[in-house]
Amino acid sequence: MASTRPPLGMARLSARYRIETPLDPDLAAAAMAGEQSSGTFLKVAGETDALHERHAARVESVTRLDTAAAPSLPGALPGESYTRAEVTLSWPLENIGPSLPNLLATVLGNLTELRELSGIRLTDVALPREFIEACPGPQFSVPGTRRLAGVERGPLIGTIIKPSVGLTPEQTADLVAQLVEAGIDFIKDDELIADPPYSPLAERVPAVMRVIEAHAQRTGRKPMYAFNITGDLDEMRRRHDLVRDHGGTCVMASVNWIGLASLAALRRHSQLPIHGHRNGWGLFYRHPQIGIDYRAYQSLLRLAGADHLHVNGLGSKFAEADASVIDSARACLTPLLDAPGRDDRAMPVFSSAQTIHQAPATYAALQSTDLIYTCGGGIMGHPDGVAAGCRSLRAAWEATASGVTLEEHARQEPDLAVALRAFRSPFSG
Repeated sequence: MASTRPPLGMARLSARYRIETPLDPDLAAAAMAGEQSSGTFLKVAGETDALHERHAARVESVTRLDTAAAPSLPGALPGESYTRAEVTLSWPLENIGPSLPNLLATVLGNLTELRELSGIRLTDVALPREFIEACPGPQFSVPGTRRLAGVERGPLIGTIIKPSVGLTPEQTADLVAQLVEAGIDFIKDDELIADPPYSPLAERVPAVMRVIEAHAQRTGRKPMYAFNITGDLDEMRRRHDLVRDHGGTCVMASVNWIGLASLAALRRHSQLPIHGHRNGWGLFYRHPQIGIDYRAYQSLLRLAGADHLHVNGLGSKFAEADASVIDSARACLTPLLDAPGRDDRAMPVFSSAQTIHQAPATYAALQSTDLIYTCGGGIMGHPDGVAAGCRSLRAAWEATASGVTLEEHARQEPDLAVALRAFRSPFSG
């Protein structure tokens, strides 16, 4: 049967932006399209009509929004006012092929430096099937993570090793022993510890996994531990193999600092889920007139192979608004390509000062328990101990998913009742 897919030369990808410009937005959009395809500031000999017709970026739409009296970013052309607009551009896929680094160079790249723009933010990307299928994508996604962690339903209740730095491998293993005995589902290294001299990964992995394997032998339940293997590509491959060979079930990487190409290469090597930590994310979102929206950002990381992605949490200690947190989590759980037998979702990871109090609002907004709910103080700070902290969180999510208030459910769950008194709303700390 002949393929119904268009040839590579016909497939197109598109990107949506919010821009700010002292020019007419249509002129600014045309400058963007020219800069990121066949154009330059003057016509060159090789820029034939045929080449332009085949390879030039197209301006698909320009929608004016509002105006500002002053530029949001320095270095732009002067103007009497600065118009904000939503712009969509598209490119032929054959300009770049299915390459994530070259996709970013095309859809963002030099656009961030154009003098025609006093603001530019990439808000979304739409990629053709040919591109998506050529990328590695998540290997385990939600079902594989649940299977490895032994959690069939509800969120994975998790925590982070604290103190962030300074614990020896033996001290880390002692803390893990407390956590697994308490009933935790998921534990992760902090992003600040990978393979430091005071806690070499070659010592930390076997120390931690001895505890986890012993617990699994006794109980039949093996919590997931995400070891931070961030490094150069050769280091990450070796560290992944170390974790795998000791029975580990997850590795973690600081995705902003290793880059998309290294993440994709790690995914192709990996036999374990990849926990994507987005530390440094504030560089991309904190100014509304420059950066990348999470919807675009997370899709690239999923295509590169991340199985889990951080989204902050409601009422957190960070600057991100609650609406943005929920939109980020929804984006992670929205398939990039809906096809039989394919699951390319990433499990959203809620963190940052989460306690029992955020569970109802999180579930009400997300309408899903396909998530990892990591709590530090929300577990460790429970007056009756770590096990009571884990039980209180499970009780909170059970109540929430059943449509029962925390206060009602606390009448039959004493650990939840204590947590309600111990943790102030919306978060403790």
